[in-house]
Amino acid sequence: MAKEKTKLEKLNYFRILFQGVITFVSNSYIVGFIKGKIYQGNIKSVCFPGLNCYSCPGAIGSCPIGSLQASLGSRGRKSAFYVGGLLASYGLVGGRFICGWLCPFGWIEDLLFKIPFVKKVRKLPFEAYLEKIRYLVLIILVLLLPAVLRDITGLGKPFFCSYACPKGTLSGLFLMAANPPLRSIAGSLFAWKLSLLIVTIIASIIIYRPFCRYICPLGAIYGLFNKVSLYHFEIDTSKCSGCALCQEACKLDINVFENPNSSACIRCRDCIAACPYDSIKERFKIQDVVKNASDYQVSASNH
Repeated sequence: MAKEKTKLEKLNYFRILFQGVITFVSNSYIVGFIKGKIYQGNIKSVCFPGLNCYSCPGAIGSCPIGSLQASLGSRGRKSAFYVGGLLASYGLVGGRFICGWLCPFGWIEDLLFKIPFVKKVRKLPFEAYLEKIRYLVLIILVLLLPAVLRDITGLGKPFFCSYACPKGTLSGLFLMAANPPLRSIAGSLFAWKLSLLIVTIIASIIIYRPFCRYICPLGAIYGLFNKVSLYHFEIDTSKCSGCALCQEACKLDINVFENPNSSACIRCRDCIAACPYDSIKERFKIQDVVKNASDYQVSASNH
């Protein structure tokens, strides 16, 4: 077991480092942090796969959830097809691998959970019901309200970004730090969002990724693709003993040996590192396509 623990430690260290690099790259507009201004270059029109607020002074790309709300709230809504198609493409390729490896806010939650606390909570009561909240957030705040409720100009409001997103609040703090005029106009709405951010930070120290588990609409979208994404997990039943060591290693308490492609799984790979029987396999379905094509060519040449 000591050897397996070392494998887990190495994997967790590598993943934290990898997420940090991705976060730095996607927020590499250093001038924005210094001057308190948002990058508005050509790359900003590209939706990056993770949750990373458009208003972050360092962000060089757009957040897919913010872009989806903006497109649904626009007059033509044509861009909603582009954003929706892009999200579906990301989901079909990797599912919630994006959450576990490419999301800047997921990285922040991972770092917060490493802070020592008297008692870490593995799961909350009524966990199965709480996990459904992220779908309500997706349907109501991201899809429905921006498309239906419009102001006098005929435009919808990005409700999730405006009222609920902790990453947006964190980005706002960075922006206000170098932009005094913004600090002077921060009102009750910002105070509300700041309180949500503080609650999220405290909860993330005690519970592993509470925002990802219960609230994040982007995780809700990618979770829908976990069972059909090209990148997926498979259980080699001839090797699996049902020992549940994979579930014990999983910080989200997923019974991996029974449900390896759960919509809650963020593909952190802890279960793979913890399995002593090498029974959990990560596969990329394109491998099957290539193998089948190769087998067909061999069969055809033999005939």
